[in-house]
Amino acid sequence: MEYKQIIMQSDDCDPDRPAHPGIFPAHEAGKSDHEPLELSVDFPVSVVLPAGGTGERTGLQTPKQFCSFLGRPLISYTVQAFERVSWIQNIVVVVAKENMALMTDIIQRFQHRKVRAVAGGSTRHRSIYNGVLALGGDGEEESPAADRPKVVIIHDAVRPFVEEDFLYKIAMAAKEQGAAGAIRPLVSTVIATTAEGYLDHSLERAKYRASEMPQGFTYDVIRQAYQRCTESDFEFGTECLHLALQYCGTNAKLIQGPPTLWKVTYKRDLAAAESIIKDTLSRSACVITGGSAQAVTLADALQKAVGALDMELEVVPDLMGGNAGSLLKEWNFIQVSVNRSSLSEVEALLRDLDAANRALLHPVVVIWVHLSCSDELSISGGAVQPAAIMELASAAKIKNILLYGIQLHQSKDTERWERSVLKVAEITSALIRERSPALVGQLLQA
Repeated sequence: MEYKQIIMQSDDCDPDRPAHPGIFPAHEAGKSDHEPLELSVDFPVSVVLPAGGTGERTGLQTPKQFCSFLGRPLISYTVQAFERVSWIQNIVVVVAKENMALMTDIIQRFQHRKVRAVAGGSTRHRSIYNGVLALGGDGEEESPAADRPKVVIIHDAVRPFVEEDFLYKIAMAAKEQGAAGAIRPLVSTVIATTAEGYLDHSLERAKYRASEMPQGFTYDVIRQAYQRCTESDFEFGTECLHLALQYCGTNAKLIQGPPTLWKVTYKRDLAAAESIIKDTLSRSACVITGGSAQAVTLADALQKAVGALDMELEVVPDLMGGNAGSLLKEWNFIQVSVNRSSLSEVEALLRDLDAANRALLHPVVVIWVHLSCSDELSISGGAVQPAAIMELASAAKIKNILLYGIQLHQSKDTERWERSVLKVAEITSALIRERSPALVGQLLQA
């Protein structure tokens, strides 16, 4: 997309294709953006991410969980999907012994929290069992019950698009039933073949489902299932839910999962995942109003305008208290200042982002909207100095934060004001989507 210096005058002033996961911070349909969905559980939940695969099917030398895009390995995106869930306490990533140092470096470099790496085994089930043991202690001896999770969620390290609301369903069902798992409808007919390579018979697709991840278990069920299973299970088994049924008599609750639970399996899936993440990061922003009535009015108008542009805006008065969690979500930020030429509010936001280390993971866009409600345009009085925002933007860019500015004069003419707000929404959307380096630090005037 081509950009020019923009001056807005308001006169008076397919089923087989990977599904898009939508905005990373999941919201329940029908919920207002002013009332984000709050989920919590009253029992400890931990996660095991088996990541010991070699990635043979991708045809790449690097295992797919360690392949990087947007400057970050795939496993890091999956870890973050669980880290942002407040009620998940611990995350164990199980990797091959030769990749322990690599995983430890990823945890430190991207400053992941609640995460530790443990060495896996020679098969998938051995690796998962190692992860379960790590949650209950470091060896065969169990730690005290108070230190163990009530529910363990097992999820593939190469399924980065899992959302909190579905994890909540799995965790609650696992606690009640002892085991729970995601399923999806079959998209192809399953057939059995003879030893000679001929059709033997086909299955009635409507009666069958594909078993997916995540799966959840009470700690006691999954540990006992592995303690009782055979060497053949460890060597050739793939289905954790089957072990729980066979060795603990626990029949899992099956929950239909969203189409976003797809797994990165082939090389083309890496490109699809990168495209989805790029698009997702460009579709959401948090508007900070500072509690000003004029800023709230503008934010509400912008919220309606960007809805038609396939963007989501969350409106908060500040980033204090319960709103501080917004700093860790996959949002960009719009700071609205009313009749203030100072950039102090933006400086405070940049400091908060720096402290939260959000920009370590991917570029964050910050847009400062200076709303002038006075009779005269602020720009005519020279109160806002473009050089000041340019200097601040240069320092922020080093930290992977892209800062832009928009100056808007509030018109008393309703029709002209609505046109101006729509243009601000279009500019905001374009800046977030394109992340144009050429416009970093520019003060666009409305």
